[in-house]
Amino acid sequence: MSSDQIPVSNALAVRLAAQGVDLERVGQLAGLPAGLLSERRVKVRLTTQQFFAVWRALAQLSDDPAFGLRLGGDVAPEHYDIASVAALHSATMGEALRKVARYKRLVCPEELMLEEDGDSVRLHTRWTMIEDHTPELLIDTMFASITTLCRRGTGLPLQPKALEVTRRRDPHSPLLRHFGCPVRFDAPLDVLVFDRALMQQPLITHDQDMLALLLPELEAELAEARAEQDLPTQVMTILGRSMRGQRPSVNSVAAELYLSPRTLQRRLQRHGYSYQQLLDKTRHRTACRLLAETDLEPGEIAFVLGFEELNSFSRAFIQWEALTPSRWRMQRTAGQWENRA
Repeated sequence: MSSDQIPVSNALAVRLAAQGVDLERVGQLAGLPAGLLSERRVKVRLTTQQFFAVWRALAQLSDDPAFGLRLGGDVAPEHYDIASVAALHSATMGEALRKVARYKRLVCPEELMLEEDGDSVRLHTRWTMIEDHTPELLIDTMFASITTLCRRGTGLPLQPKALEVTRRRDPHSPLLRHFGCPVRFDAPLDVLVFDRALMQQPLITHDQDMLALLLPELEAELAEARAEQDLPTQVMTILGRSMRGQRPSVNSVAAELYLSPRTLQRRLQRHGYSYQQLLDKTRHRTACRLLAETDLEPGEIAFVLGFEELNSFSRAFIQWEALTPSRWRMQRTAGQWENRA
């Protein structure tokens, strides 16, 4: 999905109302037109900014820290989006997660990245139409929903291997109790981690006939969506998910796009960009997000971004923002406190 449109069915409104949520008040706090968020509206379309505002409003109105976990854990299969339906009918848990990651972008402007890391498989998300950090309540709901899908599909009370969240440490967080696995706070990304061995676990909900019906249409939609996305956006998307302590090479990015490095460089020039410009832009964007939303030290952020040393990162950041990373963080923090006052 290339446009900033998120279809929201009234199933969410019905579930929220059943939890005692005042939908009118949520809409007011989120700045939505009156009556837009309602059980009577079959489906509405929100921008990512509006969608995030709804989840922040829900967090503001709820005094239950486990609200998002319950909301995601209780979702019924009939309320699944098309990506989750395809996942539930897959042959194995690994195939299910790969389908969620592959087709989620057709449902909303969100990318789910699935990465193998030794004996682990890591799932994290990125919203493509907004720079704001994903609301914590939405992260909780999404991770709980994916875990429930895996449990429902396998018929087993399985647990993630670990959970990594960008939020600050909270000794009273319900995450550990809900997921039953170690939780790392102040992480660079929000990540759901599963044991790689679970990827071979068969699903009792496997339905090959249903997949034969769903997959051709999903693949056709995916091909159309990719054709609509411009090349610089594709490159920055790949770079954004490759910021893991190494400098992504033009060769590796070109390989993901099934292009030669020379062809990639030539096509980027037609769009008015060089590979280095897009790498710098992605590093700049990621650096600001990590400084604003985590407690990672500048040296740790430099490592995540693939800089060989802190001085190189500091010089680059001064070029971007005319401030050192530490000074930029201090000024942003001070500004946030002034806004709250």
